[in-house]
Amino acid sequence: MELKSKLCLVVLLFSVLLAVSASLDYKERDPELKQCKHQCKHQRGYDEQEKQLCEQRCDDYIKQKRQEEKQRGREGGGGTSFYRYDEDQYQGQGQQQQDQNPYLFEDQDFETQIETDQGRVQILQKFTDKSDLLRGIENFRIGSLVTKPHSFVAPHHHDADCVLFVFQGRPTITMVRGEKRESHNLERGDILRVPAGTPVYIINRDDNEKLFVVKLLHPVFLPDQFETFYEGGGENPESFFKAFSPQVLQAAFKTERDELERLFGQQRQGSIMKASREQIEKMSHSTRGREGFWPFHGDEPSTPFSTSSSKSGPFNLFKKRPSQSNRHGRLFEADSNDYKQLEELDLQISFANITRGSMTAPSFNSKATKIAFVLDGEGFFEMACPHLASQGGSQHQQQRQRRSSSPSYQNVRGDLRRGTVFIVPAGHPVTAIASSNNNLQVICFEVNAKDNVRFPLAGKKNVVSLFEREAKELAFGVPVREVDRIFNKQDGEFFLEGPNNQQQGRMWSVV
Repeated sequence: MELKSKLCLVVLLFSVLLAVSASLDYKERDPELKQCKHQCKHQRGYDEQEKQLCEQRCDDYIKQKRQEEKQRGREGGGGTSFYRYDEDQYQGQGQQQQDQNPYLFEDQDFETQIETDQGRVQILQKFTDKSDLLRGIENFRIGSLVTKPHSFVAPHHHDADCVLFVFQGRPTITMVRGEKRESHNLERGDILRVPAGTPVYIINRDDNEKLFVVKLLHPVFLPDQFETFYEGGGENPESFFKAFSPQVLQAAFKTERDELERLFGQQRQGSIMKASREQIEKMSHSTRGREGFWPFHGDEPSTPFSTSSSKSGPFNLFKKRPSQSNRHGRLFEADSNDYKQLEELDLQISFANITRGSMTAPSFNSKATKIAFVLDGEGFFEMACPHLASQGGSQHQQQRQRRSSSPSYQNVRGDLRRGTVFIVPAGHPVTAIASSNNNLQVICFEVNAKDNVRFPLAGKKNVVSLFEREAKELAFGVPVREVDRIFNKQDGEFFLEGPNNQQQGRMWSVV
């Protein structure tokens, strides 16, 4: 009897250990939980206590989700809805999103090129380092500049064309072009091209607000690689003058060696440094003296107009009327007709502010590939991709698909937050959805923009509504009235009301 009791106790303990082990194993391999905690650890502005609280919420959310799934299973209602994945389905697609999504870039994909007490410059890795699918944009790089108020970025030039977009702060950018010096007082919404090889320096003249600039670079010497050269500097940043021999420098400057060593040996503050208020005021001069304009507050201008003060000057995206605007969002677009400086690079720039809980209608570009940088807010994107679908499955399945006349498409999805970058290749249908907590604000650089056409797939003016009756019936295999009923039901255009059940499987529902 005593032996039997001991055996029962051992079995009971073993069962408990198995349950605990299964729970821990589930937590270790659950991609949704892993992604949620990853987001917590890399959330900008969070201290350690906030990160720990965020991770605890992730655990609580997953635990609650598991309990709800078990309850639905007991009640016989455990099927998956259009926006809900069961565990096996999410294990496959969630892990694909996290580890194998070649179109999504996060914090760990950025390299910090410069960092001082006053600011930093970050550059995204080469697109082709992530996937050969992105070789069409391999000669572009994207990054950001963030500085504190009253900061000075030392004079430098790149062997790359650079297009800047100012999202926050009030910079003055001074360029030396030929024998002339140009200074431009910029503000939120300004776009400015800095041609390759142009010496430039930057100040943040704002007293309180940080400067946040996104920049797209197009190298002109080595494909997908650029370098920065400092006209000033000394020890830090190192001046390129120091690469020349002392004899050459003495002859070039007609100056003794000890004086040159002093000149090129004093600077040790780094390439982003603090400037005094007096220095800032003296460098804050421009022919442009206008005040800031933000597209979500105040009145709009009565007519579209360019704010460029010269051929090489800036253009303010927010001073142009939005190309799309309703309660679900606003879209501002500028091409070479608005800003001539975009023509040579074959670029279009757009800014989307998607209202919380709203989405963009699924659409695709005919020619342009979109490089999108999330400026603020949170959300996710979904895209249809034939390339990833053709790479999955067994070798037999891939061969069968290649022989088939009908392609297969992979659902590509990724969570978006400030600082993430996502790529939308030409021809790929895509949508972006803002979380229920915050607006999602995105700046997009569209490469190969000339003659590009955006085709909406839902809402007003969707491409299917333009098909002939017979084409609709043949394409969908149902009477045309059913096709029209579905495709004409949505009366919104471009910005639409988002999915009702956004919280399922989404990181922002728990932080």
